[in-house]
Amino acid sequence: MAQRGVFLTQEDFLQQAFTQTPSSKTFWLTPEDRTAAEAIVNHSLPLRIRYFQHGERTAWILEEIGKELPITLGIVIEQQKIQLLRVMEYREIRGGEVRYDFFVEQFNNITLAQPNHKLNKNIDGISGATLSVRALTKSARLALLLDQQAKAAELRSAKSAH
Repeated sequence: MAQRGVFLTQEDFLQQAFTQTPSSKTFWLTPEDRTAAEAIVNHSLPLRIRYFQHGERTAWILEEIGKELPITLGIVIEQQKIQLLRVMEYREIRGGEVRYDFFVEQFNNITLAQPNHKLNKNIDGISGATLSVRALTKSARLALLLDQQAKAAELRSAKSAH
């Protein structure tokens, strides 16, 4: 069974995520936003992160290191809940089971618990894929936090425009 591969292009992921074409947006992380986000992933993040939005639905394409190599994920959030999580590209030799529906569907309807930014539900692991499971869990937490932060920034921007 092949572990590595590109399983979903960005275009295909966005077609799954949205019924209409989303707009591409850029979220500029404030120092406070970065501190909270970096506490989840335990590494530095860029100053800006691109995402896609239509209405209240956002889609985030994130990369997180599994054991040694990045795993590319697409995560859709609406109403502060994960609606869809997909492994778009998997590069490791082992642990690729994390891409299958039986695993990723555990993330559906998960939210972020406050104030510790943990998921509100435990994710069952997969023997032999511990680091890949951890990477997907961190990315889910990060996407939920970024969604909250980006929407808060939009509200602040809208208020200051009035």
